[in-house]
Amino acid sequence: MTATLHRTLRIRPDISATVPRCAMVMAAGLGKRMRPLTATRPKPLVEVAGKALLDHVLDRLRASGVERVVVNVHYLADSLEAHLKARCKDLDVAISDERELLLETGGGLVRARPLIDCDPFLAVNSDNFWVDGPSDTLKLLASHWDGDRMDALLLLVPQARAGNHGGSGDFHMDAGGRLRRRAPGRIAPFVYTGIQIMAQRLLDGAPDGPFSTNILWDRAIEEGRCFGVVHQGLWFDVGTPGAISATEEALARE
Repeated sequence: MTATLHRTLRIRPDISATVPRCAMVMAAGLGKRMRPLTATRPKPLVEVAGKALLDHVLDRLRASGVERVVVNVHYLADSLEAHLKARCKDLDVAISDERELLLETGGGLVRARPLIDCDPFLAVNSDNFWVDGPSDTLKLLASHWDGDRMDALLLLVPQARAGNHGGSGDFHMDAGGRLRRRAPGRIAPFVYTGIQIMAQRLLDGAPDGPFSTNILWDRAIEEGRCFGVVHQGLWFDVGTPGAISATEEALARE
């Protein structure tokens, strides 16, 4: 599937492609599945392999060339803001404040939009953990971006390689990289990693208040403008306390 995708989207993907200079990092969730660890700290500050999940994400963004990050905050927001102050030394950090109302993923993007100063931009969940394959993951993703044809480009991982993930998959992908949803009650071969490139226009006409990014994806899928790229390295869903030790054990075996 990966080889087919490379041939279809680009004959020779340019892995030196420029990554969008700005990224939105989703960090406002309540972290209910991570309790009791999130009783006193927000989920993005839970540690895996000796470092906060948020810092794993920020370090990878910075290493790939991202200069500005917009981070939304809600649950234990003061703790997150205090932690992010230290990152202002190596990244331009902006806070999108959702203290009064948790806006979910789509609403969070809309609230943060005035702070996102590039088009397209990266959007990354703070609770996933990835390891690069043969090339830089974010540069690989950027090498497939085609703004004339795409509104969203999602990084996917085959379900068999989705660490700690127990779902039925999220998407099917055709030979050209276009995505369609898993049908209800069925299984799909690819899992969304929580990493994507989005065009600003995808947020045009979005609903007010809290809503899921799924609404935006569904619109892009209907218009044939939602695509995927297969991740070449390791990926782990770190959503529960048990997933932390499982992830660390898997990393130790590598």
